[in-house]
Amino acid sequence: MTSFPDNQANNANIKEAGLFERLVFRNRVIILILGALITVLLAWQATGLQVNASFEKMVPQSHPYMKNFFDNQSALPGAGNAIQVVVEHSNGSIFEKDYLQMVQDVNDTLYLMPGVDRAWMRSIWTRNLRWTEVTEEGYQGGPVMPESYDGSAASMDQLSINIARAGIVGRFVAGDMKSTLIFVPLLDMDPATGEPLDYGAFSRQLEEKIRSMESDDVKIHIVGFAKVIGDLIAGLGEVVKYFAISVLVSVILVFLYIRCLRSALLLAVFATLGSVWLLGLLSLFGFSLDPFSVLVPFLVFAIGMSHGAQQLNHVIRGMSAGASRYEAARGAFRGLLRVGLAALISNVLAFAILVVIDIPIIRELVIITSLGMGVLIVTKLILLPVTLSYVGVSPAAIARAQRPSRHEILRALWPRLVSFTEPRKAVGVLMVALLVLAGGLYARQGLQIGNQQGGAPELRPDSRYNQDNAYLSSHYSLSTDQFITILKTPPGGCEHYETLIEADRLGVLLGQVDGVQTTFSTADGTRRALSGMVEGNPKWLSITRNASNLTRAVAQFRTDRPDLVDRSCAVTPVVAYLNDSKAQTLQRVVSAVEDFAAEHNTADRQFLLAAGNAGIAATVNIVVAKSSQMMQVLIYAAIVLVCLIAFRSWRAVVVALIPLGLTSVLSEALMVPLGIGVTVATLPVIAIGVGLGVDYALYLLSVQLRLLRQGVSLREAYRQCLDTTGRIVALVGFTMAAGVITWSFSPIQFQADMGKLLTFMLLGNMVGALVLIPALSHFLLRGERAVALSKQA
Repeated sequence: MTSFPDNQANNANIKEAGLFERLVFRNRVIILILGALITVLLAWQATGLQVNASFEKMVPQSHPYMKNFFDNQSALPGAGNAIQVVVEHSNGSIFEKDYLQMVQDVNDTLYLMPGVDRAWMRSIWTRNLRWTEVTEEGYQGGPVMPESYDGSAASMDQLSINIARAGIVGRFVAGDMKSTLIFVPLLDMDPATGEPLDYGAFSRQLEEKIRSMESDDVKIHIVGFAKVIGDLIAGLGEVVKYFAISVLVSVILVFLYIRCLRSALLLAVFATLGSVWLLGLLSLFGFSLDPFSVLVPFLVFAIGMSHGAQQLNHVIRGMSAGASRYEAARGAFRGLLRVGLAALISNVLAFAILVVIDIPIIRELVIITSLGMGVLIVTKLILLPVTLSYVGVSPAAIARAQRPSRHEILRALWPRLVSFTEPRKAVGVLMVALLVLAGGLYARQGLQIGNQQGGAPELRPDSRYNQDNAYLSSHYSLSTDQFITILKTPPGGCEHYETLIEADRLGVLLGQVDGVQTTFSTADGTRRALSGMVEGNPKWLSITRNASNLTRAVAQFRTDRPDLVDRSCAVTPVVAYLNDSKAQTLQRVVSAVEDFAAEHNTADRQFLLAAGNAGIAATVNIVVAKSSQMMQVLIYAAIVLVCLIAFRSWRAVVVALIPLGLTSVLSEALMVPLGIGVTVATLPVIAIGVGLGVDYALYLLSVQLRLLRQGVSLREAYRQCLDTTGRIVALVGFTMAAGVITWSFSPIQFQADMGKLLTFMLLGNMVGALVLIPALSHFLLRGERAVALSKQA
């Protein structure tokens, strides 16, 4: 960083300024006017920004398993995107007139909601939920709800009989006869508007039109992807509160450091300005915010405060040395432009590496974050120093900077940190670091891929959604976590004996996998239909080789369950109902199906993975597992490149990377006791932590290397580095951590997890840089001074 010994030196520096600096400071008024106009325009544009999410954007679309799902989605209604609504009669049974009227009202209201795939909606009030039986007169059947239902005792008795005939207890009727379930498959596109389904609006309608029907006697439980996303979007309203808290805490920290309220507020304004610009650009380019990208404005604010604090610190130092506001601002611009660009570029590269994750919502996150870093280049590296050239800092801040007694706590700490440049203490520090690394690597062995929480891991365990999910799990025999294997044959192939036998074998195999409750396929339905053809004789609960009987049985099953066999009889699912969707459970099921498919697939019969919410989650886990290691390698490769350009020394690159790597290992070790797995939500945190964590090393080492190359001893170079940059690095660490720790209070679980991890990484990287850089420099960077002295000689 540039020092300010006197005004003459400053004037000389200005005369030697580069073309870009002269261009900026000769057009300060124009730049500020343009900045104000852009701010107004983008702030207005930001008011139209939409908040939504898309089912397709949250899955790895190019993965073979997801291609299988999308290719056969039309034949598997509700296998990917559906909700389940349970109407519970808490003080009675389902066989009461007023309760059944309530169920009908809920059913009809859902039927008319936009985005509902009405043809495949099923409940006791829809005609496609049917019962069948074989009598002396042949097959008989009809809808579960009697056509003559009138609320009388006789019709109630008939309904009870039909429910038993249909075998829907545990699926559409609870075992305790106190609730019924409505299955509602959804369309990804709203047929009325042609636009993607607005999950936020859909969830609000569920609350306003369906949940509002609750009473003291009737409770309503809603689960499904759309409700999860809707609850996430609803929880985003809390984020605004946390943003305000972040701004307040950051202003307080900066004020306590410089004791200049005007400057602290100015930093907060410019940091917020970066977030406003980003939101406006997103709206301008047609993006929308989702539960993942909504945190990017937080990051932009935190990073903006970080770089702004560096600018402000430089101006304070310059003015306390006698420079004018204009000279100090130009010095800050000149001294921090290169290192600031390097830091922001490293942030961009760290995020850009996330494109290796084959999930559209993450790739959008890359674009949004890159826009945010581009905004900061303008607002923090150009607009802020230009503004400071007019307003400067208060006399109180200058007087505080000139007092030797200021920052007594930090000054008492500096000698200890400086002593780490000595041989014995450097060895001790590195030995402790190795022990910590060993402990982190050992603890990290328990790290899992995927979610470690049952229900909807995106939400808090005590959220209304997870309470609803717990009710379904405890009162219905079939889990909401369904893993579907797609059995594909030529048209008509589902009627063949060999196909049904193979489906039955897979069902038996999966039923023995730990974590699988039960399975169901066309083979099970056909077996029941064959038994029904002979008056329900249990001896005929089998799959016959007789082609004629088999065809009749499959046809009967297709009539009863059109959602499980497509019209061409070419696609039929093998459904495994799981205890939960935890990563370990999903991995066991995937391995079992993959092994079975490898042995039993033929040219005319293929078992394809995967559909169902659990099957899609398993595919996401596979992509995350494959991408995580590659992502980290690429991130560190990008950081190495940036540091090489900034430092022009491979030894300095090693010094910068070791604290970064240690913090990464420790953060992954921390995930184990916190019960956090490696997921789509946590992978960006890893990239963010590395990209932001290297900023500390960039600022510290840029000063230290400059002094070493001037012939200053390592001890003295690090001492001056701490005096000029160390304090602000500590401030930046705490300020950025304060900006993201508020996420920990979010009602959205993965946002809370991200807040905890990122706070740890920011503080860990700060401490690691301050402690390890002097110790590592003793072994790796002393030669920089020797080279400088030899050149001077």
